[in-house]
Amino acid sequence: MNQRLVAVGRVLLALYFLLPGIMKFASWDMHISLMEAHGMFMIPQLLAAAAVFEIVAAIALLMNRYTALASILLALLVVVINVSLHDFWNYSGIEGAHEMQNFIKNLGILAGLLVLAGHSGTGSRSLK
Repeated sequence: MNQRLVAVGRVLLALYFLLPGIMKFASWDMHISLMEAHGMFMIPQLLAAAAVFEIVAAIALLMNRYTALASILLALLVVVINVSLHDFWNYSGIEGAHEMQNFIKNLGILAGLLVLAGHSGTGSRSLK
């Protein structure tokens, strides 16, 4: 039962990154505008890198390959995204509440990735 639950969680986390990774390319201009609104730099390069990384890491999770490494790297990406794009402390009212909700939701995703990395760290497929 535990292995099945871990597998379901791993697949759901993979989908959480795969679909947005694809959408970064499909809705390129929207994502560029979002990043511009947050004062980011090297926006096209960072957006492309994030999209490719999310897709590749998600595929690794789906295939249960390099699971610990992919989880840790995705966790680092979540931290960067949280600080740079969900900076609720810079907003007030509804927008601030919305960004805080996204920030806290991403902490849950971060926790899931860390648990998956910890659980996968001893498996034979975690680093190959």
